[in-house]
Amino acid sequence: MRARVEAIVADTSDPAALRNAVVAVLQTAQEAGRTAIAAAIGTSPLAARRATRAYAHLTDQLVREVLHVAQTHLHPNALPGASDRMAVMAVGGYGRGEMAPYSDVDLLFVTPWKMTPAIETVIEATLYMLWDLHMKVGHASRTVKECLRLGRDDITIRTSLLEMRFIGGEQAIADDLHTALREQLFASTLSEFVEAKLDERSTRHRKQGGQRYMLEPNVKEGKGGLRDLQTLYWIAKYQHGVERAAELVTIGVFRPEEFAAFDAAERFLWAVRCHLHLIAGRAQDQLTFDNQVAVADRLGYRDHSGRRAVEHFMQDYFRHATQVGELTRIFLTALEAAHVKQEPGILGFLRGRSRRKKLKPGYTLKQNRLDLDDPEAFFADKLNILRLFEEALRTGYLIHPDAMREVSARLTLIDDEMRRDPEACRIFLDLMLKHGNPERSLRRMNELGVLATFLPEFAPVVAMMQFNMYHSYTVDEHTIQVISHLAQIERGELEEELPVASGILERGVNRKVLYVACLLHDIGKGRKEDHSIVGARIARAVCPRLGLKPAECETVEWLVRYHLLMSDMAQKRDIADPRTVRDFAKAVKTRDRLDLLTVLTVCDIRGVGPGVWNNWKATLLRGLYRATASALETGLEDLNRENLEGEAKRTLRAALSEDWSKSQIKAEIDRHYGPYWQGLDLTTQVDFAHMLRDLDPDEICIDTREDEDRDATRVCFALSDHPGIFSRLAGALSLVGANVVDARTYTTKDGYATAVFWVQDAEGSPYEAARLPRLKGMIDKTLRGEVVASRALEGRDKIKKRERPFDVPTNIAFDNEGSEIYTIIEVDTRDRPGLLYDLTKTMANNNIYIAHAVIATYGVQVVDTFYVKDMFGLKLHTKSKQDSLERKLRDAIARVAERAGA
Repeated sequence: MRARVEAIVADTSDPAALRNAVVAVLQTAQEAGRTAIAAAIGTSPLAARRATRAYAHLTDQLVREVLHVAQTHLHPNALPGASDRMAVMAVGGYGRGEMAPYSDVDLLFVTPWKMTPAIETVIEATLYMLWDLHMKVGHASRTVKECLRLGRDDITIRTSLLEMRFIGGEQAIADDLHTALREQLFASTLSEFVEAKLDERSTRHRKQGGQRYMLEPNVKEGKGGLRDLQTLYWIAKYQHGVERAAELVTIGVFRPEEFAAFDAAERFLWAVRCHLHLIAGRAQDQLTFDNQVAVADRLGYRDHSGRRAVEHFMQDYFRHATQVGELTRIFLTALEAAHVKQEPGILGFLRGRSRRKKLKPGYTLKQNRLDLDDPEAFFADKLNILRLFEEALRTGYLIHPDAMREVSARLTLIDDEMRRDPEACRIFLDLMLKHGNPERSLRRMNELGVLATFLPEFAPVVAMMQFNMYHSYTVDEHTIQVISHLAQIERGELEEELPVASGILERGVNRKVLYVACLLHDIGKGRKEDHSIVGARIARAVCPRLGLKPAECETVEWLVRYHLLMSDMAQKRDIADPRTVRDFAKAVKTRDRLDLLTVLTVCDIRGVGPGVWNNWKATLLRGLYRATASALETGLEDLNRENLEGEAKRTLRAALSEDWSKSQIKAEIDRHYGPYWQGLDLTTQVDFAHMLRDLDPDEICIDTREDEDRDATRVCFALSDHPGIFSRLAGALSLVGANVVDARTYTTKDGYATAVFWVQDAEGSPYEAARLPRLKGMIDKTLRGEVVASRALEGRDKIKKRERPFDVPTNIAFDNEGSEIYTIIEVDTRDRPGLLYDLTKTMANNNIYIAHAVIATYGVQVVDTFYVKDMFGLKLHTKSKQDSLERKLRDAIARVAERAGA
């Protein structure tokens, strides 16, 4: 390269032409180098360290060549003075010699004294050429004294100076700066630096969501990501002056096997980051859903064992992230031991010392944490592995990382004999049942590998990602969240928010059965077979081993097998239909099972992720629970339409009695068919009575109000009935961005339609009151034919790129048994804008009358359930009619998918 540049210099006298020609040559070399590195990564996709060093090496050569041209040919200084000397340093990640394909190039130009015009000119020429090479350059020009002053005041600057590397210029200046920093700054400010970096780490984690198991983690900044590993390295370098992370073993911070985990995590995370950059063609550190699929493919993951390649990849990712957390804990404790970092909660410990329980023999306190007197003697009894966690819960102390390391090194002690030992099983169950905060011990046991070793059936779901937008956590973390929510309810912390579940636990249930069911409910995930069926089979084997009685085993197995039943019934069926309640009551059989399943269902939904539980789901579950409990107590024969209809009419008469005459009340009650009386609450029936009163045949009456109990906006319509009314209303709602979560339509005997829709905005909140006038206007225009929904929806219902990788197969089922008078059509497919409108329009075009629609959304998956009749008011009994309608619904879904670009 130097020879080619010198040849250009020999042929070119004009400085501008020289610069352009040199940049052109370097640009060609840069492209060739980047292409070669990218090709090598493609061949060896996990060779991350070679890749990051290769990018740093390529950048070094380009920067040095540009600096040489600027100093030697563009702005030569024949008689440089002592003040015209300069060192060029790489700082930050570039200084560490680690670069992803599109990492920034951070440079520091250092002078012994203040900047001279000659140096400024060289720096300017260097930067312009680097910018011409399309490098993203961060730069600063400082004297040695300025570096010390700014480094003292700013931790970020100090961190970048910690990782300096000499690139070009005067080596002596670089050496002087290194010496000054070490002697005058680093040596006296270790504690300050450590606390600042740990505060910075905590702030960064909060910004990234505070969770190691985020759906779309940030590989660089997220919890368990590269920045966490770099923070450990920075602190070690600051404290011990290490040049490589491997030296942490030599100085006794990590054991060899722990450093091996550090090294493996770093290599894996860097490989992921490099591929992310190459896929995006720019700096990209967020592992979005679409990128997860692409990175998994580049790293060589393939579909197998009933799971997608991306799920296997993300399971490895989360396992490495967990390991990073363990290494961080070990490292920080070593800092505390050296009195570099403050011990946790020492003031709180002193205040609450009198409340702490005395330690049992074999334990000691170290740095305000639970440690072991003599590990060898302690673990002579292998059951002490479990007793350690019990003692931590009993006393309230955190476990010292030294004790955790001893546990991790002895996992082989947990054998079949111990798994079947009644005392071991008692201790394990007591960890969940006796101390009030079981999630703390379970999470630590899970991170150390104890849980998966003691309960091998749990091992496959550790760090298992569920590739959808519904679950926020890995399967193991979701399980611990479910148990955590159960413990919160038991502690009385959610009494106001969860009155039914709180009341059930207060009255008393078999807690052992409930906790074990929570632990095992998703243990069958990740197989080709339905996870509820697999889980029940696993529960059948695990429960006797844990010492549960036969009746308890049977109940746990039933709860695991049917843990989704109540959620499905409440969210996908009409709970106002007596048949729904009757079928559910027949399935649960007893009040005890109903109580257990209700609490499990509530905890399961709340454990899915933030924002998943809402008033809408709460209202549905409470309604189903109360109706079923009543049916089990009074007998299923009371669940018939005649009884419910009679009761509804009596309550409406009472509600209308004040300003309505007897003849008006009779007319209002006589105008409605039977289903109207079971499907709507009293408030809505009263509102419809007022809307229908003196309604003109050409008039469209619309009433909107926020339904706080359901976290939705209720929209009621009263108008002359005509075919396809449901579809046109759904289309109008789609046009204004209102998501339908429940809908019912009824026809009166005198030719009017009464329709009620519950709608939410895109965030799952009630549709804003400020937007209601536009909603009413759009509905009015659509019903009058001024706006055609199908045309208006075109071009506005594209699926976001990050959501496209989700593969949701379409399933359409017809059920003639779930309702006495309707066929239930369940459409399970990918959620897309305008889907409800297209499905209902297809049904309308085929003379299908829709009485009720229930919409359940699970991330990008939606289950639309329709209660329908044919044009003669009959169920869809014939197979040919069902098959024909299914084909047309699938065609409609395909059209929506094509329109959405998915």
